[in-house]
Amino acid sequence: MDIRRRPPKPSLTTKQPPPPPASSAAGDPDSSSPKASDALPLPLYLTNGIFFTLFFTVAYFLLHRWRDKIRNSTPLHVLTLSELAGIISLIASFIYLLGFFGIDFVQSFISKPESDEEHQRFILHEDRNIHCSLPPVVGAKAKPPMDLPEDDEELVNCVVSGRIPSYSLESKLGDCFRAAKIRREALQRLTGRSVEGLPLEGFDYDSILGQCCEMPVGYVQIPVGIAGPLLLNGCEYSVPMATTEGCLVASTNRGCKAIYSSGGATCVLLRDAMTRAPVVRFSSAKRATELKFFLEDPLNFDTLSLVFNKSSRFARLQGIQCAVAGKNLYIRFSCSTGDAMGMNMVSKGVQNVLDFLQNDFPDMDVIGISGNYCSDKKPAAINWIEGRGKSVVCEAVITGDVVSKVLKTSITALVELNMLKNLAGSAVAGALGGFNAHAANIVSAIFIATGQDPAQNIESSHCITMMEAVNDGKDLHISVTMPSIEVTVFAVIGTCGSWNCWWWNSIGITICLPQPAWCKGRKQESPGSNARLLATIVAGSVLAGELSLMSAISSGQLVKSHMKYNRSNRDIAKISS
Repeated sequence: MDIRRRPPKPSLTTKQPPPPPASSAAGDPDSSSPKASDALPLPLYLTNGIFFTLFFTVAYFLLHRWRDKIRNSTPLHVLTLSELAGIISLIASFIYLLGFFGIDFVQSFISKPESDEEHQRFILHEDRNIHCSLPPVVGAKAKPPMDLPEDDEELVNCVVSGRIPSYSLESKLGDCFRAAKIRREALQRLTGRSVEGLPLEGFDYDSILGQCCEMPVGYVQIPVGIAGPLLLNGCEYSVPMATTEGCLVASTNRGCKAIYSSGGATCVLLRDAMTRAPVVRFSSAKRATELKFFLEDPLNFDTLSLVFNKSSRFARLQGIQCAVAGKNLYIRFSCSTGDAMGMNMVSKGVQNVLDFLQNDFPDMDVIGISGNYCSDKKPAAINWIEGRGKSVVCEAVITGDVVSKVLKTSITALVELNMLKNLAGSAVAGALGGFNAHAANIVSAIFIATGQDPAQNIESSHCITMMEAVNDGKDLHISVTMPSIEVTVFAVIGTCGSWNCWWWNSIGITICLPQPAWCKGRKQESPGSNARLLATIVAGSVLAGELSLMSAISSGQLVKSHMKYNRSNRDIAKISS
């Protein structure tokens, strides 16, 4: 952590000189301050060895002489010249060893800053900035300040001094790219670290203003690969995967080939319901249970549905589940949300219901709109059991020839490995929803490529992979059950035939679509069908990824493949610069 004092506020007419390069500020402390060991005539390890040897040798000599004096009744205070020299050597070596173990204490006095200004820079006040930055890259050169126009230079100085908040640059300038450029330069001057490797140009910063990322200073490039075609429910899909992991797309593609060669996979949607669970508190547990019984009474459901559903033309309340913890009540609302993932939609409906309940339960204290009983972006047993978002099961029967020729393994090896790894191994590890090989890999890659919320990979990757031999052991039945896939569709999606190869262009591979455009793809006659279709494609892709990775492990090819395809001799640091 770098703790730096904010520079004094410059006047509008005075230019502030740039800070010294990061290499001088973050250099080796050994080169700027003396060490206590510098005063030794010999190397430190050799000096320590001499004094350790001297101390124990002299101590043994003196103890041996004093034992002889006691046996001969000679007074101990009568010293010979050798004994006197031994005592002096013992005291000297003891003093050195004591000083050696306290060298850090001595060093702190030697390197103590001489000026009050240097001493006070580690004391935080309200006008100080704290910056957490990465350590400098070995061999990297600090980037000199940008060559900015005079007006931009003045704005950078104002941001550095705190006169202009960084978050207000877009509104003050009306130019999102210029705001990002100024913020980026101010960041480099404040931290003393270069962000030269982070791209700045080539991005439409206006498209994210007020939509997703605030205070941008650049963007990250992630390559997108294509796996497929995935033959699912009689239709073919090419699956986009944004990832930096080698072999992931290739492995999923091999799984798609095995599924295609065996006649395709079948996927069924089991449930579609997004959840939100506020937490409320009463003066007693009895009052909390009274509200629980009221909410779970089927006679009250229609009234609550009317109140909830008025928040959106797509939100439809499906059920309410309550849990009591003392005086606290957790209320889990489940509802359909059309083609949207629906967290904001559900929250609006929940707020309507809470406001309605205040009439009959005025003593209800709403602690939070979310009480983690939902549960969003966290591994939770309730999502694994009850489901959240889209609950999907996907299966395929892989023929024995495909298992041996495409996957390079055997049915017996796959079934045994799945039992010992995905089932027994995960149980031994105490896994929660993790009874699979690498479902999170595929879910994350598709989520990033299609503009989903990557954090919801946590519950969306809950998956149990099952394998068994069928048809008298000649074929392999594989299935994945995923109870909580959370996806949204951003724009127009066509029918099955129009998806073919370029379906991801229609569901928003870029996250920069304005929020009103999210509703354009929702079919009025069947709201939610597009998001449900996307969830089945995610599950089918996970099925392909599980099949291929398990085959690689069972045949002993996993490490060999990664060593061959996931290694590079190129210097990535030089490429990025």
